[in-house]
Amino acid sequence: MRALLSVSDKSGIVEFAKTLSAMGWEILSTGGTAKALRAVGLTIISVSEVTGFPECLDGRVKTLHPKIHGGILGIRNNADHQKQMSDLEITPIDLVVINLYPFKNTILKEGVIFEDAIENIDIGGPTMLRSAAKNFNDVTVVVDPMDYAVVLSELKAYGKTQLETRYKLALKVFETTAHYDTMIADFLRKKEDGEVLKETITMTFEKIQDLRYGENPHQKAAFYGEVVPVKGALTSAKQLQGKELSYNNINDTNGALEILKEYGEEPTIVAVKHANPCGIASDMHIAVAYKKAYESDPISIFGGIIAANREIDEPAAKLMIETFLEVVVAPGFTKEALEILSAKPNLRLLAVENITANKPGFEVKKVLGGLLVQERDTLLFEELKFVTSRKPSNEELAELLFAWKAVKNTKSNAISLTKNKCLIANGPGQVNRIWALENAIRQGGESVKGAVLASDAFFPFDDCVKAAAAAGITAIIQPGGAGRDADSIKACDEAGIAMVFTGMRHFKH
Repeated sequence: MRALLSVSDKSGIVEFAKTLSAMGWEILSTGGTAKALRAVGLTIISVSEVTGFPECLDGRVKTLHPKIHGGILGIRNNADHQKQMSDLEITPIDLVVINLYPFKNTILKEGVIFEDAIENIDIGGPTMLRSAAKNFNDVTVVVDPMDYAVVLSELKAYGKTQLETRYKLALKVFETTAHYDTMIADFLRKKEDGEVLKETITMTFEKIQDLRYGENPHQKAAFYGEVVPVKGALTSAKQLQGKELSYNNINDTNGALEILKEYGEEPTIVAVKHANPCGIASDMHIAVAYKKAYESDPISIFGGIIAANREIDEPAAKLMIETFLEVVVAPGFTKEALEILSAKPNLRLLAVENITANKPGFEVKKVLGGLLVQERDTLLFEELKFVTSRKPSNEELAELLFAWKAVKNTKSNAISLTKNKCLIANGPGQVNRIWALENAIRQGGESVKGAVLASDAFFPFDDCVKAAAAAGITAIIQPGGAGRDADSIKACDEAGIAMVFTGMRHFKH
């Protein structure tokens, strides 16, 4: 029996090879693997001895030879294959153990140069792995050191591996090489133009953790991340305290971070419940911002997610400890804040750097049998148009833009009401716009008077303007573009409301 061993990750390979040798296996190897095995006294046949051809081109070519691939791909119960192998003096290779050049580790290095990345694209390794995986009926292929034990166990027990095991190992190979090639394609695509919406699309992710369950206890779930860590993303978070994150925790916390990025460098708190903001507030002091966000909706914030773009200090922690929260995510926590929050050991505390980074990119949504892919919605408006007789004051305009960022990140149909840089009421996820507004007005109560209103899409009728006027709202921001815009503008003028068009809709589903 003959095995070919050539690995970049040498974990466990010496012990594995020693056991094979003791069982009478002949071992072929190359480069660093051969050197490591010879160093412990094992007899190793070099690939060059088999091929009769030296390694060349700085090691780029060494295993790409018929005597290697013929030995792997030859079908054992095919008489014609066996005759050809005999005539060509090709010896069967029954076990292939390969892992690949460290392309991922290379591109993750700070300041890696393009040429180094290219040189770490493995050619011979994937070719041998795929050859062996294709011929799994006769050949055992191992790409993961974690599988050494099961292979040795079956060889000792049966003298060969079981077909079911070979099948599973072959599947792992194709998953591994697909992941590897997709990493390379992604690296090259990002260097070129970052375009994703091509005729075919490949994406690859690595598991960060298994989750207890999905949205509901009967659903299995796991959390995956991109190969190259993304700054300001939840995948790069460091958990400082608390229980394991759940599926819903991750989804809601990601939403809170996305909202927070809209507010840039201004100290801001975002509270999220069931993927919708239930509190947003900005202030010079993060504790004051939290107090404002909490007081705008003290009921919904219970059991919610808090995201801050400033370090959580002692005053903020003292306020947060007073209610039940699921997650608090921030760039950091002071020593005093951590001590205070430790009184609730199940509260999840996450540190995420670069929260304010809001870069273009793509997002995907799986649908049955397909995938929806779109650009991230990183823009705010096309052009601000002041369409009413009364123009908003500078203070009102700043407040309108604050509200516009909130409604952009609220499930459609959406209405957001804000005052003093604080979300005082939200009307998310309604099937028509007037219901969204009525719900927000009902929720906001007396606080609505003097507030501003943001709508994620245009008003089809003037009913929303009339309801806003009756509630004491002073200014409105919306995309415009409805066939009856003139009716809404007229209703605003009659009520003395300033209205601004953005020229850009922000549906969120």
